[in-house]
Amino acid sequence: MENVSAVTSFILSAYFELQDHIYLYSLSFLLAYIFILLSNSVLILAIYFERSLHEPMYLLICNLSVNGVYGGTSLLPSMLGHLMSHNYEVSLTRCVLQLYCLHSYATIELTILAVMSYDRYVAISHPLHYHLLMSPRKVSAAITLVWLAPLIYTMFFTVFAAQHTFCGRIIEKVFCTNFHLVKLSCFDTTIQSFVGLALLLVSPCSQFVMILFSYVQILRICLSASKESQIKAIQTCTPHLLALVNFVVGGLFEIIQSRFNMSHVPHKARVFMSLYILIFPPLFNPVVYGISIQSIRVQILKLFSGKKRK
Repeated sequence: MENVSAVTSFILSAYFELQDHIYLYSLSFLLAYIFILLSNSVLILAIYFERSLHEPMYLLICNLSVNGVYGGTSLLPSMLGHLMSHNYEVSLTRCVLQLYCLHSYATIELTILAVMSYDRYVAISHPLHYHLLMSPRKVSAAITLVWLAPLIYTMFFTVFAAQHTFCGRIIEKVFCTNFHLVKLSCFDTTIQSFVGLALLLVSPCSQFVMILFSYVQILRICLSASKESQIKAIQTCTPHLLALVNFVVGGLFEIIQSRFNMSHVPHKARVFMSLYILIFPPLFNPVVYGISIQSIRVQILKLFSGKKRK
């Protein structure tokens, strides 16, 4: 038992399946990262510089973009480094840091989307009391909670995973996850895996309850509202629903390909499924909000046209 603690680095074996078109994948990931940085930065700057956009909804969109940059930066530079160096080994420290960043990114994303759904509910259901219910103080507290709670929550199970003694080195992914790291423990992890899956399903429950409650109330109000009010409500909620569906699809992809036997699915398809939640929301959220919301679109055009801000 003296050498059971000798494993301090891991091989991300999924990269071996990408070697046949390594430069194509590298270019694709590089372009994706550049687009994530540029599109989200433009959205953040547009909201930051325009005082009329310092409203709860826009501030939450801004935080969604900040989290998109955080998630993309936690994944894509390391992927590019592995692909270009042909070195698919990662130390335990870097592995734990990456899984912390990626898990916290996903939890923050869902929490922001939950608060945004409540914001839309208040805006549609209580328009006259909107600024009272979504006061600057309450929004600041919500944004602080959106970041602080997921970061603390993720830290607990990340520290728990790092304390294992590892006997295996092969992680069948292109990035580190808690589930795959714990599977390499020298001891039976059946209970830990069950608990991990339970936490994975239970921890987002409060967010999904908030989202479900908000949209049930919005739907109830829309059913008794005028045609014009229904159209306005749909226009207000569509960007958020698109972002939510995009994220949920990615989450389902990751759960399915990680927890179930996917040996019959081509390896590259499994890689795509695991990367979806980490790449596509940061890619498309700024596009969806930048195009669909006129006030943001106008400000973005001002930024590129060089018009002076008042």
